[in-house]
Amino acid sequence: MTLALIGLLGGLITGISPCILPVLPVIFLSGGAQSARGAVDAPQAGRFRPYLVIAGLVLSFSVFTLVGSLLLALLGLPQDVLRWAGIVVLVLIGVGLIVPRFEELLEKPFSWIPRKNVGTEQGGFPLGLALGAVYVPCAGPVLAAITVAGSTGRIGLETVVLTVAFAVGAALPLLVFALAGRRVAERVKSFRTHQRAIRITGGVVMIGLAVGLVFNLPQLLQRLVPDYTSAFQQELADSEEVARALDLGGLVNEENAELDQCTNGAAELESCGSAPSIRGIQQWFNTDGGAAVDLATLRGRVVLIDFWAYSCINCQRSIPHVVAWDEAYRDAGLAVVGIHSPEYAFEKEPRNVEAGIAAFGIDYPVGVDNSLSTWTNYRNRYWPAHYLIDAEGVVRHISFGEGNDLATEGLIRELLGDADPGVTLPPATELADDTPEAGSTTPETFLGTTKQVNFGGDEDYRRATTGFAFPSRLGDDAFALDGDWTLDTQSIAPAAGDARVRLDYTGSEVRMVLGGEGTIVVDDGSERRRIEISGVPRSYELVKTDASASGVITVTVASGVDAYSFTFG
Repeated sequence: MTLALIGLLGGLITGISPCILPVLPVIFLSGGAQSARGAVDAPQAGRFRPYLVIAGLVLSFSVFTLVGSLLLALLGLPQDVLRWAGIVVLVLIGVGLIVPRFEELLEKPFSWIPRKNVGTEQGGFPLGLALGAVYVPCAGPVLAAITVAGSTGRIGLETVVLTVAFAVGAALPLLVFALAGRRVAERVKSFRTHQRAIRITGGVVMIGLAVGLVFNLPQLLQRLVPDYTSAFQQELADSEEVARALDLGGLVNEENAELDQCTNGAAELESCGSAPSIRGIQQWFNTDGGAAVDLATLRGRVVLIDFWAYSCINCQRSIPHVVAWDEAYRDAGLAVVGIHSPEYAFEKEPRNVEAGIAAFGIDYPVGVDNSLSTWTNYRNRYWPAHYLIDAEGVVRHISFGEGNDLATEGLIRELLGDADPGVTLPPATELADDTPEAGSTTPETFLGTTKQVNFGGDEDYRRATTGFAFPSRLGDDAFALDGDWTLDTQSIAPAAGDARVRLDYTGSEVRMVLGGEGTIVVDDGSERRRIEISGVPRSYELVKTDASASGVITVTVASGVDAYSFTFG
C-alpha cells in the first residue's frame, strides 16, 4: 500500500468522523452565500467558491501541520498563534458577510484569483485558509506519523506526499457539503431571493464557530457524539503493512549511521562513530548568557549527554547519579550536557524545565529540545538515555533507561584516565541505585487517552466517555475511575466537583504527576491524607514505604486539578 493511498484512506476516515461536525455548518453555508457584489440570480455565480474553500483548507492544514511548529519556534512565537490567527480571520470573514463594505476591504488582497463572476469567489480561499488553521482532525496513525515528522523536522518528499494525501482525503467529505450548499443555493428559490439573509446567517455561524473555538466547545461536542469511525481507525492502526509504510525513516543520517555499533548498556567501551551534533535547541540553561553548547569546543574532555524529561520517574531516579558525576569529575575533565526532550506538552514550557532544573540541583548545561531534533539525531527512543563520548569526539557507550549507573560511572573513569593518564580521580560516587528490580513494581501508568494501557474499568476509555463507576473487582496493576471525568489525550480532570481514581499497585513508592490548583485526598484503607496541588505539573508522593508491597489506594481529585500519570519506585 503506497503512502499516498494510506494518507488518503486515513484522511477519508477522519473526514467522516465527528471531528468535522463543528465546521460543517460553515462549509455548507460557504457554498451558498454569495459575495455582496455577486449576481445572486445567476445560476453559475460562485461556482468555484466551494473548491476554493477546500483548496485553502488543504493548503493551510498541510503547511501548518508540517512546518508550522518549526516556523513558530524560529520566530519565537507561541504554538497557539496559528490557531488564534485562524480564529481572528473567521471573525473577520463573518463580519464581512454581515457588512458588505467590510467584505470588500477583506477581498482586495485576493483580487488575483481568477474568476468570471466578479465578486463571487474571493472570500472562499481565505475562508479555507482560516479553517485549515483551526481544523483539528481526530488523531490516528497517519496524523501521528505526520505530526512526529513535522515536530522533528523530518520533512521529506514521503512526508509531504502523506500529508497532502491526508489533507485531501479529510477535505473530500467537506467538499461534498460545500457543493451541496451551492446546489441548494442554485436550485432553491428562497436561497436566491433571500441571499442577504443567508449571508447574515453565514456570518453569524462563522463568528459562532470562532467563539466556540475560543471556549473549546467543539471538543465538548465531539465527546458527546460517539466516534463511529473508531473501528476503522483501529483497523488502520493494527495493519502491519500500514505500520511499515508509515516508518518514514529520517532517523539514520551521515552523522549517526554508526551508532548502532554500540550495544545498550555494554560492560566495556565500544567505538560507535563520531558524536552527532546537538541541533534544534530552543533555549539553553546554565550557560554564560544562554550560549549554545557546541561539542566541537569540548574536544579534549569526556562528554556525557543525558536525555531526560523533568516529570519522568525513571529520570528522577537517574538524575541524582548524573548530578553526582558532574560534581565529582568536572575538574577531572568530564563535561555533562543535559538534553531535555519533552514527553508531555507541558514539558515544552521553558519555565517548567527551569523549575525542574532547580529542583534537581542541576548545574551543568541543559538544552530545551522541544522539536526533538537532537533526540532524533541521536536515534534515541528512551527516557533517560546516556551517551558517553571520549576526548576525541567518538561515542564509546550508550545506555538506555535507568539502572546501569555503576557500569556507566566505571566507563567514565576509564575514559578520563585515557584522556589524561596523569589525572587523579576522586573516589567513586557509589550513590545507591534505587532502580526497582524488573517486575517488582507496577509499570508507569499514564492516564491520558493516547497512552493508557491498564484501565480496569467497565467503560470505554475515550474522550467521548464522561461518566465512570468503580468495577466490582479491580485487577492487578490496574486503575479505574468513579464520577464525572473529562478525558484528554495527555491528562484527565474532574468534569464537575470531585471525582475519584482507584489504583492497584506494587512498589515501595507511588507518585502522581498532577497540575493545576486544588486538593487531592489519598485513602489507602487505613488513613486519609490531604495534599495541596498548585502550579505547573509535577510529581507528588502518595505512598512511601521501606519495602515493596502491594496495595490499593483511592485518590479523590478536586475540580481544577489535572492528573497525568502514576509512577512507581
